Amino acid sequence: MLDRLFCAALAFCLLAGGTLAIGTAMLEERPAEVQVVQLPRVEVTGKRAVTVKIVEAQQVPTPQVQ
Repeated sequence: MLDRLFCAALAFCLLAGGTLAIGTAMLEERPAEVQVVQLPRVEVTGKRAVTVKIVEAQQVPTPQVQ
């Protein structure tokens, strides 16, 4: 019976500790050092592709099973 109590207490302590660790990490104030990078403007020029003639495959008769 003691092992069941110990497992429950251990699980509760782990959950409470994890919650406190995540909560303090979220509330921690960090200096706002945001770096912004300006990239040069890009022009995209589109060209029409050369037309391609579609080739049709020859029809091959299916073999007849006898």
